[in-house]
Amino acid sequence: MENNQTSSVHEALLHYKAGVGQFTKQMPEIASKYNEFAEACFKEGNLSQKEKQLIALGISIYSQDEYCIIYHMKGCLDHGCTKEEILEAVGVTGAFGGGAAMSQGVTLVEECLQEFGNDIH
Repeated sequence: MENNQTSSVHEALLHYKAGVGQFTKQMPEIASKYNEFAEACFKEGNLSQKEKQLIALGISIYSQDEYCIIYHMKGCLDHGCTKEEILEAVGVTGAFGGGAAMSQGVTLVEECLQEFGNDIH
């Protein structure tokens, strides 16, 4: 994802979804099996979907995967995470992943909070 003023997290999310759609058309069997696996992993279980989104956000930040950070930020907000819960997850990720993880947390996560601001509970 390019980091310029004309780019937005909404545009990046749409770009990611378009890429997934294209891959699904080209590789339907692989995509369906991956989606089935991912859906099973994110189903409500002993951990709530909210907790699973916070875990996924932390892993996304740690791995510096900008598309996944945006995707799981939206997932966190859609599952009722508060700004404070998200920022606490950023802190834990930073404690484990150091400065590189913190840089994603204090920039892209904050950008998502601002841009998806209407979704904050």
